[in-house]
Amino acid sequence: MLHFKTEQKVFEVAGVRFGGQPGENPIILVGSMCYNRHKIVKDERKGVFEREEAERLVKEMEEFSDRTGLPGLVDVVASTEEAAGRYIEFAADATDRPFLLDSPTPEVKLYALRFAKDIGAEKRMIYNSLSAESKDQEFAALKESGVEAAIILAYTRNVTSSRARVEVVEKLLPRAGDAGVTKPLIDTFVMDVPSLTPAAVAAVEVKRRYGLPCGSGAHNAVATWSGLKSRLGKEAMKSTTVAANVIQLILGSNFVLYGPIEDCKHVFPAVHTIATSFRHAYRMKEYIEL
Repeated sequence: MLHFKTEQKVFEVAGVRFGGQPGENPIILVGSMCYNRHKIVKDERKGVFEREEAERLVKEMEEFSDRTGLPGLVDVVASTEEAAGRYIEFAADATDRPFLLDSPTPEVKLYALRFAKDIGAEKRMIYNSLSAESKDQEFAALKESGVEAAIILAYTRNVTSSRARVEVVEKLLPRAGDAGVTKPLIDTFVMDVPSLTPAAVAAVEVKRRYGLPCGSGAHNAVATWSGLKSRLGKEAMKSTTVAANVIQLILGSNFVLYGPIEDCKHVFPAVHTIATSFRHAYRMKEYIEL
């Protein structure tokens, strides 16, 4: 287990603590839902979904969360403004924990900021995400919204470089701070299997330099792995999902967007094993110091 000489920052969002030394605070696991082709979504553009099934999925994840002591959060993904409003209302109602809002469309994310403020959920919503491609309009909207927590995505075209990721973070942090983001959560950008390692290395460096909470959307490595099922079989999806999600956590990261919310049954027990070991090691000071 690693331990960082740099003081590690801890940010509290709606009662959930992000960051700290490995073993100091529980690892946070984020499950995604309402994304394109998610089975509960009936109309992606209108945001029509099977609410009862969505509630069941959130409850299932929170049951694993309660049994393991690992906070489980929801990441809702919207493609339109109408869908964003429906999903934010659902997330704010279905759980009392923080939630993430993601969209591939900047205009939808800007609408989501206004909507969250209008319903009084701006302190619970985590903006997902700011990147090097974010425009001035996005930073200005964040400043007006009152949203304090945001994912800082270390997106780079140089996907195999940890250094490039750290450079992106260096450039984004001042802009995010000026936009009122007082709780930056660093996503070191996983796109595919080869990018898992540089993302993990970048997270170690960010924590070493800045002491900020780090994680990634590690499931992207599995989601983009074409031919996985045909080559290794359907059951391989479970083990590869777990492996992808724990790599960065073993090296000291604080959170992971683990993929479809349904995978909680595989991911929570695996991460609980790591977290239990780390918790004891932290108390006994059994670690490698960086």
